[in-house]
Amino acid sequence: MKSIYDFEALQMSGQSLALSEMRGQVMLIVNTASACGFTPQFGGLEKLHQAYQHQGLAVLGFPCNQFGGQDPGSNESIASFCQLNYGVSFPMMTKIEVNGPQAHPLYQWLCAEAPGLLGSKAIKWNFTKFLIGRNGAVLKRYAPMDKPEKLASDIEAALAL
Repeated sequence: MKSIYDFEALQMSGQSLALSEMRGQVMLIVNTASACGFTPQFGGLEKLHQAYQHQGLAVLGFPCNQFGGQDPGSNESIASFCQLNYGVSFPMMTKIEVNGPQAHPLYQWLCAEAPGLLGSKAIKWNFTKFLIGRNGAVLKRYAPMDKPEKLASDIEAALAL
């Protein structure tokens, strides 16, 4: 049985991030897109990052182009877009797939640990969010339409543990 701490992701900077480095932190993991109706959620995610990072929250963004081709750019253009338009300072990973045979192993694990509605393991759209507790367990899966500001009370509860 794997845990979240067994996975790694490649950051936009080119550096590998072992999620074991996040042990003891609360994580909010989000598949993102730069040209989606939910793209303004980057602003809310950045606000959560700014408000709670010093209490132990790590927001991690994973760009994905699997939904309507809404993130077709290069990793560099995605990073620039996020920083210039939303001031994103939380870690952004390189573009991945979240569904299908090429899905990043982290997303395969997340979807198995926290299925969506009616037990669906697939990610349905951009900005699906996973809240991970300090112990590495998936606490909750949020739908794309769940705005980041609505997650604050759950994040606060997870940080208090």
